[in-house]
Amino acid sequence: MKRLSIAVAALAVAGGLAAPVAASAAPKKDLVQTAVAAGQFKTLVSLVKQAGLAKTLSGNTKFTVFAPTDDAFAKVPKKTLTALGKNKAALKQVLLYHVVAGAVPARQVVKLSSVKTVEGSKVRIKVRNGTVYLNGTTKVVKTNVRASNGIIHVINKVLIPKDLDL
Repeated sequence: MKRLSIAVAALAVAGGLAAPVAASAAPKKDLVQTAVAAGQFKTLVSLVKQAGLAKTLSGNTKFTVFAPTDDAFAKVPKKTLTALGKNKAALKQVLLYHVVAGAVPARQVVKLSSVKTVEGSKVRIKVRNGTVYLNGTTKVVKTNVRASNGIIHVINKVLIPKDLDL
């Protein structure tokens, strides 16, 4: 019994018992660092860096990112990805179409019928059977991934603005 008390005291001193408090503390990683750490946004992070947006999404300004996974990017025709890679303005337009100013948690997203993106266009929002869809067919598969400067909502498709000129 004495050993157990010593172990518990050592854990408390080392911060081991404080884990639940630390877990609820504000996240330390910014949006880009959070995406990198998740491991499922390699393509997105690479394109964000290529477009010169990493610094913006790593700053103090709060954003909400509807983040397509690597699987979502794999569904985009190679021709489209190649064209975006050659056209920085179009790439930036597509990426900013996934970003909303401010931190918008899922509890607020479900109350909206659309949201204006940083790109300038609106994304339509619809809730069907408890699932959030963007522009009709893009499904939000995970919500409220917290970062120090915003929120990531994971989506299963890449959003392409209607007026994109490739």
